[in-house]
Amino acid sequence: MMHRALRRALLASTTAAALSPAVAAVPAHAAQPGRANLDGSVPTWAQPARDQGAADASQPTEIKVYLPLRDAATAEAMVRDVSDPKSANYGKYLSPADFRSRFAPTTADVQTVEQFLTDAGLSIGAVPSNNHSITATGTLQQVETAFGVDVHKYAYRGKVLNAPTGDLTIPTALQGKVIAVSGVDQSGLLTQPANSHSRGTDESYLRAKPDAPVAAAPQPTARLKATGSAPPPDAFVNAPPCSTYFGEKIAKDLPPAFGSKQPYAPCGYTPAQFQGAYGVDQPIKKGLDGRGITVAITDAYAAPTIEADANQYAQTHGQAPFAKGQFKQVLPKKPYRYGYDDPDNPCDEQGWYGEETLDVEAVHAMAPGANVVYVAGRSCDDGDLDGALNKVVNQKLATIVTNSWGGIGGDSAPAYLKAYQQTFIQADLEGIGMFFSSGDNGDESQYTTDGAPGADFPATDPFVTAVGGTALAVGQANDYQWEVGWASGTSSLGPNGKKWQPTPPGDFLYGGGGGISAIFDQPYYQQGVVPDGIAQGKRATPDIAMDADPQTGMLVGETQTFPDGTAKYSEYRIGGTSLASPLYAGMEAIADQVYGRAHGFVNPSIYALNGTSAVRDVVPRAPSAVVRVNYNNDVDDSAGTTPILRSLDDEAQSIHTGPGWDTITGVGTPNGLAYLTNLGYTN
Repeated sequence: MMHRALRRALLASTTAAALSPAVAAVPAHAAQPGRANLDGSVPTWAQPARDQGAADASQPTEIKVYLPLRDAATAEAMVRDVSDPKSANYGKYLSPADFRSRFAPTTADVQTVEQFLTDAGLSIGAVPSNNHSITATGTLQQVETAFGVDVHKYAYRGKVLNAPTGDLTIPTALQGKVIAVSGVDQSGLLTQPANSHSRGTDESYLRAKPDAPVAAAPQPTARLKATGSAPPPDAFVNAPPCSTYFGEKIAKDLPPAFGSKQPYAPCGYTPAQFQGAYGVDQPIKKGLDGRGITVAITDAYAAPTIEADANQYAQTHGQAPFAKGQFKQVLPKKPYRYGYDDPDNPCDEQGWYGEETLDVEAVHAMAPGANVVYVAGRSCDDGDLDGALNKVVNQKLATIVTNSWGGIGGDSAPAYLKAYQQTFIQADLEGIGMFFSSGDNGDESQYTTDGAPGADFPATDPFVTAVGGTALAVGQANDYQWEVGWASGTSSLGPNGKKWQPTPPGDFLYGGGGGISAIFDQPYYQQGVVPDGIAQGKRATPDIAMDADPQTGMLVGETQTFPDGTAKYSEYRIGGTSLASPLYAGMEAIADQVYGRAHGFVNPSIYALNGTSAVRDVVPRAPSAVVRVNYNNDVDDSAGTTPILRSLDDEAQSIHTGPGWDTITGVGTPNGLAYLTNLGYTN
């Protein structure tokens, strides 16, 4: 249990209000006689102006049909009961078997839906033991006929994606037995990892604008072919000079910014630096290192060299490698989809290798004693990622789950968000904490269909914890110096090399995601903490934050493919809220060990710490920047190098840091021992 001498009662009161996620629906169209609409099954991007005509009706298609929870209202209410430290039932979690017996869809309902799909000529596949979904395959024409809909191709964000022209329909006899269907629209292919190498000005990981030109490539299809694993990704190497700690080396030979010479960016922080800065180094030395706690990671695909890379990285930086049985991967039984040898390859399998590498090494860096289980999705499609999450929850493979992926909430068909949410509710009731990166594109206004701000889903779901991003300065003694909200501006050297252009902070480039959901209502735990003028009755993100800025990112080790064709282990700096989420998951693993049991859904406990010494309030400070140097060819100086100025707190969008809760860092960042010993304290 907790070390009582080290903690204080810090819980603040919250307004009693029902957690009421309101999923917005698109306008419904009249259903055919004897059929009912599945309202909200058309994504907002499927607009007539983007219509490229009918999709290929003969293409093989895999769908998942999602069934609703029994007594969902009671399940939602129970989440608060077991997650709120003030509740008498705090921590009284259900087992997966208990959840299934009380809330899972019935076997009879599964059989009824299966019969409907079979009658439509579709082949039935897997059904998890919690009856969450039914997988079915067939041609697109069979799917169109089954759900009374036409599917067209739409040009969106540089891709051509399938979507129905109207709401799906089902026989009225199935009303109340089906809530959503994935695979009919391809919104899931917009999901991406929230990380960046920060390669000069070529930020290729950023999402394309809504009406970006479409590449001349075949339409992405749901082919069910087996694909070979991708080779290691193309190499990226940090260029010197760079600093071993923040401010070590000053760019004296380059123009000043904000009135003074600026430091070279850190080469990438190491485990010891993160442990010291976030105050877990001393607890770790005393054996409070996450041992006995299991952290799960979900991503798409699986890096074939991950365990060897993670162990080499740990040993290189003074950590013990994973012990036997401390790390494992849970891989799909069926072949990966959209693999490396697909001509479309909409998911970028190699990019997901880097994501897994960052997630695994970041969790181990913060909680070297914790067990880590990686659960791979068959692709970046919503149905495959939700399938990985459901596997973790239904089998209770872990009590902490970090997920460094997402997309703009409005990109997905609204009905489908309910399917994800059911998985989150089951996790919360079982005492499993779900953590999601808040995104890497600031308020997303550069990428939404109407230019309005938009927050990323799944981070916006009120049943998960959204982890935002900061830029972190770590001192020479691995000590915490300061943090600002991650919001990067970029400037380049002018023609004469005597000034930075545009004038710093330059052009906004990227930053931690956050803002107000257009979909979900404000949860009770945010009332009285998130200012009413910001929330306007809606779910606000993020909830908490940790380091994410690629300029102050983590040094990771990964097997990469170099220009001469060799594949070898090398290290490079990487950032994004993909870093913040696994760092925070490691922190939570230690907190669970300190507490003696799982905190589970941690948001009520986080908001109870707002304004206390357990969290550091992140506020603006004097403008600052770093100089980063990039190899022009990403790997060596044979093609020269280019210096770039990155401003660290360029809050040029609608989200900003400020005193108390804010839209970039939430309540702030965890403050070492004070956080570990006060989270969820009930006395």
